[in-house]
Order: sequence, then C-alpha cells, then structure tokens
Amino acid sequence: MSNPLQDFLSLSYAELEDLNLNAKEQRKNRVPADQIQEERLKYLTDEKRIKAVTVLFSDLEGRLHMLDYDKKFLVKSFDNLTFDGSSIRGFTAQRESDLRLGMDWSAFYWAPSDVFGSGKVLVFGEVIDKDGSFYSGDIRGVLKTFSNTQFQKNGYTLNAANEIEGFLFKGEDAERNYNETGKFEYVNTGGYYHSLPGDPLRQFIDTTAEVQRAMGFENEKDHPEVAPSQFEINYGYGEVVAAADQIQLYKLICRQVATKMGLSASFLPKPVVGVNGSGMHTNVSISKGGKNIFWDPKGEEKLSKFAWQFVDRILTHGNDICLALNASVNAYRRLDPHFEAPNQIKASAVDRGSMVRVPIGNERSSRVEVRSVGPDANPYLVMLSVFKTGLEGEIAKIKNLRQADRYLPDNIYDALANFKNAEWTSTLLGADVKSRYADLKQASADRCPRLLGTFVKPQEVQYHHEVYNQFLWNQF
Repeated sequence: MSNPLQDFLSLSYAELEDLNLNAKEQRKNRVPADQIQEERLKYLTDEKRIKAVTVLFSDLEGRLHMLDYDKKFLVKSFDNLTFDGSSIRGFTAQRESDLRLGMDWSAFYWAPSDVFGSGKVLVFGEVIDKDGSFYSGDIRGVLKTFSNTQFQKNGYTLNAANEIEGFLFKGEDAERNYNETGKFEYVNTGGYYHSLPGDPLRQFIDTTAEVQRAMGFENEKDHPEVAPSQFEINYGYGEVVAAADQIQLYKLICRQVATKMGLSASFLPKPVVGVNGSGMHTNVSISKGGKNIFWDPKGEEKLSKFAWQFVDRILTHGNDICLALNASVNAYRRLDPHFEAPNQIKASAVDRGSMVRVPIGNERSSRVEVRSVGPDANPYLVMLSVFKTGLEGEIAKIKNLRQADRYLPDNIYDALANFKNAEWTSTLLGADVKSRYADLKQASADRCPRLLGTFVKPQEVQYHHEVYNQFLWNQF
C-alpha cells in the first residue's frame, strides 16, 4: 500500500535493467574493487530515496541469509559489520563466534520494488575471519579466491550457466505444510513446453522472467518442463562467482513471485514420486584472452584436449564429490535412471543418463554439462567442486574411463562414505570444512525414515521443532 509521505526508490523495469547490466559489465571487466566501492558509496550517499541495503550471504549448506542495514549506518560502518557466526549452520563454534561481514560491491543489484519492496538495494556479503582473510566456511569466498587465482596465475576465466528446474505447487509454504496435507498439488498438468497463456504456471514463469530480466540476468528461454507443474527459466552464462550468485537470486525470485501469487516454488530434487525430478544442469567452460579454450573444431565432439582432461578428472572423482553436488536425502531419489536422471559416471554427447554431457556447440558456446546436480545444493560448493576438480584433480587409469560401467550412489549414506573417505575432498575443502559439512549431512541422513526410532525418539520429534521439520523435509 503506497504512502504519500514516503519517497522511497521505485524504478521502472527498464531503468533497473540498465543499472544492473552496467554493474554486471563492470564485474565482467574486473573493474578494481576500490573503484567500484567508491562509486557505490557515492551512489548510496547521493540517492536519498534508498532507506536500506539488503546484504546476502550463504551458510555452508547453501541457505541464503539476508539482513537489512539502514543505509546511513551502512555507509558509515560498512568496514566494521560483525555478526554471531555460531548462529549460522556450519560456521563457527560458540566459543569463537564473532565474524565480520564485508561488502562485495561488485555484486550489487537493483531489485523491482513491487517484488522486493521500495527503497532497497541488494549486495552480496563476504564473511571475513578475524585475521582479515575470507572465512573458510564461507564457500563463496573460497570460490572467489580460487577463481581470482586461476585468472592471475593462468589467465583463466571460469564461466558457468545453470539450467535450474523447479516445481510450482498450490498454496503458500507447501513444503512446510506437507505433513498436514500429505501431498503436493499441481497448478498445471500440461507437461513439456505446454502451458496455456493465462494459466498459473505461465503467469508465474512470465512474471519471474520479467524480474530476472530487470535484474540483469540476460534471459534466453523459459518453458514448462517434463513433469506436471515443473518449470525452467534459462539465462546467459557468467563468471563463476556471479553465476553462483545468480542461482541464489533465481531461487529467491521464484519463491518470492510464487508467494505473492499464493503458491509455492519448490527446489526439492524429487518432491513427487512417479514423475521426473528437478535438476540443476551446470554448463561450464573456460576462456583465456577472450578465447574459449574448450573449443577445438578438430577435436572429439569438437572439444579440445584440455576440455576432455577436465571431463576425465570430474569422472575420476565423480563419487568423491557426489555429496557436494547432491546434498540432501531427497536428491538421491532423483537419481533414478527411469526418469532421465544422470546416475552413470560417463561422458556422452547423446546419453542424458550420463553424469557429463557434451552439448552441440560452436567457438563461442562450446562447453560441458555436469548433469548430476540437485537444485538444493550449495551453488558455490557445486562450482568449486566442478572447476577445482576439473582443473586440479587426478585422472584415473581406468580402461575406457568415459564409458566405464560405473554409477553414482543411490542413497546419501554411500555418498557420505565416499565423501569422507576421499583424499580429494580434503584437498578440495580442507579437513576442517570437510568435517563440518560431513557432520551436517550425517545429521540429515540420520533423521531420514530409514533410521527413525533409532536416532529420533517420538518425544524429541514433538519438542524439537528443527528436528521435526527436517524429518518431514526428508520424507519427500
């Protein structure tokens, strides 16, 4: 409801798109951080209609956290923002809880006021440890460091684009209310590419696409997916940290738009039995000096030797990193070969059951697609796992590695054992963060129905709200 006494910033979608695309171009061109910081602080100071800055960061499991700072306070104190890290899952222990929140001014977004509220802008935060370095549990910071190192050391720009599937269900908070309803209700049963212009799914897709466009996503195509009430809204690739940020924004936008329509956007990998689940196909490439070094017109499937070595390393460590790419109990219900799910540790140009696919491409679009990724995974951990493994992992001496008869685990227990036992995951994350992540995944596994009654007593389910909610979550 508008208030004539307020004069908060509210821009048209065209104005928003221009601002966000300009900021995106600065980020792409690696404009120095101090220059961008100076510009952003001046903008915030001069633009009187902004009341607050929403700072976003993610915990170890990829949950997006948001907090609003009064603009005037932030401008004065942006270099001294502290928070209690022990309250964030996977961060610090209680005895060492103080962490600092820095601003990644390059990751600055103007958002539509009709969706996010007027007078606000968004910026991604960086979790800083006591010594001033990126905090090891903030995987976004770890990914940013890795990406910057690859650029400075090798001249590599790491590129990614994600195809993120989700479901649209009737009612707000459909996931939380599942224990009461016992089911999810579709808003549409049309299937792949089929949705009438005025039905709720099409309206949701249209509205979400408009918001994404305004926020500089550079949309490509959108459509209903194979399963009833399932959607996918595609957008252009970006540098790896920006691409991971866009995954978090994509899901936030979808959930917000759905809620305003009285519906729920779900990114559970397999919310409904008997239909296709949702994936987050991760398309990756590497460029150097503006040239896509995955492309070779004379190479196998027109991929370069460099790209095939990248693929071979991912296949070698497929089981090691599976828990990072498929992070929930529910994710392993998606890896069912009867529903086009990629559970084979293979590489193929045509077989969609393979972990890695090689899409048709050209010099600009040549890439590899890692298909065995769930949409509820931590996007920063996904990107770090794929790129660091592809660049620095080992290549196994397995006969016919790209077509060997090997499969991803079909349950979280096996994935967890593979993750814990792998030397590579210690290299990937460091022993401390690896242990924290494994503990969180173990707790989720132990709350699933397979062990119900052994680890969770009835009275604990009644009185411990978090355990109860996780138990319901893991039943899907």
